[in-house]
Amino acid sequence: MNSLGEWGVGLFTLLETVFPPIPSEIVLPLAGYLAQLGRLNMVLVVVLSTLGAYLGALLLYALGAALGLERSIRWLSRLPLVDREDFTKAADWFARHGRTAVFFGRLVPGIRSLISLPAGAERMPLLTFSVFTLAGSLLWNGLLIGLGALLGTQYELIDRYSEVLNYAVYAALAGVVVWLVVRRVRRLIRTRPDRAGRMP
Repeated sequence: MNSLGEWGVGLFTLLETVFPPIPSEIVLPLAGYLAQLGRLNMVLVVVLSTLGAYLGALLLYALGAALGLERSIRWLSRLPLVDREDFTKAADWFARHGRTAVFFGRLVPGIRSLISLPAGAERMPLLTFSVFTLAGSLLWNGLLIGLGALLGTQYELIDRYSEVLNYAVYAALAGVVVWLVVRRVRRLIRTRPDRAGRMP
């Protein structure tokens, strides 16, 4: 993040929106922390992270509009560490809450990255989608970046335990990956007997 700067934060949020296993809950507080130390521009971090989230959401919106919900889910669920259930959960959320799901969905882990897909498939007006997505993304990103900046005010304490902090971040990233892999393997094991039972 130090080498990529503010534009790197925007890239991270774009990727996090399109590829849900990338956790914004880790990336954005670190960006806020670096901004508090003066290594990044706080305003640019907020603006570019929100822009990145919007562009990623726009890609999924366009995919849903072009392919329809079912074909989009079938295509995207082939991605590593992404399950079909994640997409159907977002689609159910959109069906229950309608247009406001796009705003509030940006604040809900597991829904935030994928709510754009059913919005596109249902041909939600692009202007409405854009306004709700930008507002929700700004609120979420601003909150996480602000928390990271508050953490940065404890610079002396963090400097003293910086090595422990590094290990904590690595452990959190590894934990996310392990959880996603275990979840995918367990679901594959559960579906295998069903497939075997249908074989002639």
